[in-house]
Amino acid sequence: MKKYSYNSLSKDELKTLCQRPKMDFRSIFGQVEPIIQKVKQEGDTGINHFTQKFDGVAPDPLVINPAEQEVTINEDIKEAIDTAFENIYRFHKAQLPKPLEVETMPGVQCKRVARPIERVGLYVPGGTAILPSTLMMLGIPAMLAGCSTIVVATPPKSDGSVADEILYIAQKIGATHLLKAGGAQAVAGMALGTESVPKVDKILGPGNQYVTAAKMMLQNSEAQIAIDMPAGPSEVLVIADETANPAYVAADLLSQAEHGEDSQVVLVATPDFDLNQCRREIDEQLTELPRQKVTQKAINKSFILTVDTLDKGFAFSNQYAPEHLIVQCKNPEQYEDQIMNAGSVFLGPWTPESAGDYASGTNHTLPTYGYARMFSGVSVDSFLKQITMQQITSVGLQNVGPTIEKLAELEELEAHKNAVSIRLKDINKNT
Repeated sequence: MKKYSYNSLSKDELKTLCQRPKMDFRSIFGQVEPIIQKVKQEGDTGINHFTQKFDGVAPDPLVINPAEQEVTINEDIKEAIDTAFENIYRFHKAQLPKPLEVETMPGVQCKRVARPIERVGLYVPGGTAILPSTLMMLGIPAMLAGCSTIVVATPPKSDGSVADEILYIAQKIGATHLLKAGGAQAVAGMALGTESVPKVDKILGPGNQYVTAAKMMLQNSEAQIAIDMPAGPSEVLVIADETANPAYVAADLLSQAEHGEDSQVVLVATPDFDLNQCRREIDEQLTELPRQKVTQKAINKSFILTVDTLDKGFAFSNQYAPEHLIVQCKNPEQYEDQIMNAGSVFLGPWTPESAGDYASGTNHTLPTYGYARMFSGVSVDSFLKQITMQQITSVGLQNVGPTIEKLAELEELEAHKNAVSIRLKDINKNT
């Protein structure tokens, strides 16, 4: 990990340090476009063509109803899933919006109501490992929001099946369809609809650069879908002072680095933090990891920034806008108000980022690549839309009508003005 000093860097150099590895979207879009077109033209056959090509299997049937499947799970795994499920459910249930109703002036009643996005697609990556935690993070808020059609897409195993753990969670969230496909072809299937895959209105979930490209392209197409957020490789920023345990800091950095060689981990440390011991811990812990080569490549591309005050550390963190921010310093809660840009925050020595990934209750589908400056992580709100309603009495229209007339006249929209004036004339006749 390269080391920099905050005080020795110019504003432009700090800005450069915040830049993520560049993604060649032009090239990726060129590779994804034919996939989308084939799925558009051939439907299920198109999806299976690419699943066979990339995963070596063409599942039959391509789409199943999770409720109709029998599952067998190790009791210890089932208990772990159920515990995590309950924690995530409890935290997200508290996010359900309360009714909002305001009388803005006498006789003018305005309110806002929440309604579920009816059809949603949940993308759950697979490949080298199953990710039941991702399905919980997406499926639980979808269930709580009341989405009527929940399509889960995940790559199949080599025999064309899906892991029982995924099926079990799909049953718990009330998923209506399970699409045994991943990659851009699965995203295209959900966005466009096929013989077996219902067309959805929004697609959520993490994925590789091809999945991200497909989501972005289809959002800007005639498919008319929304997506949760743009996404890049996973990342973490750790702020550490002299009270931080170097072994814990090293473990937290490595836990994100093992996601992939394009992951980025950043350590922001005050002068009294034991950097040398932290480096030794990284080297030692790295030798025990099965994904050592991938993790080492990510570590090599990452960096350390030394700061003489924690205030400067948080200033840099806000500029960087990390997906995960870990604060290992004395009394970390006193810095909460300084945190402006971060996907999810982990305070104190006993709060590893892994807790949020799996079971504490917060969501782990988060903005990366600096998008934490303007995007939030997935929540119940991600599956809702807000509708405003209003009702005005005759007295209310007498109160607000003249204001509407004047503003409509100012904007030279005479029909807008007349829609009020014609009513006010009738009210005045009857009073």
